[in-house]
Amino acid sequence: QVQLVASGGRSVRPGGSLTLSCADSGLLVSSNSFGWFRQAPGKERECVSAITWNGTTTWYADSVKGRFTIFRDTTKNTVNLHLNRLKPTDTAVYFCASSPPGRVGWPCSYDYWGQGTQVTVSS
Repeated sequence: QVQLVASGGRSVRPGGSLTLSCADSGLLVSSNSFGWFRQAPGKERECVSAITWNGTTTWYADSVKGRFTIFRDTTKNTVNLHLNRLKPTDTAVYFCASSPPGRVGWPCSYDYWGQGTQVTVSS
């Protein structure tokens, strides 16, 4: 059973950085594709970044390209999103999601979802 847990959200100042982690209690991190999404108050959910099951391909939304990095930590069995040069517009609840390889719709369609973690960027 897939159970995704996102963590690492906190309050930071503009220009700061932090890393979000997504853990899968079903231990499918090494075999599933993963994505990160965010939803700001009053806005639709936005697909932010994704990584394929084998880690060979990554994708970023234009709004975060060059500032965010998605990567796997095989030692901790997590898929992480490093957020750099944060802006107030990055404030949102961030969610992780996953699917088995071959699922149609990558990078923004997934079968399993975790709860969100809040990121607040404010001076």
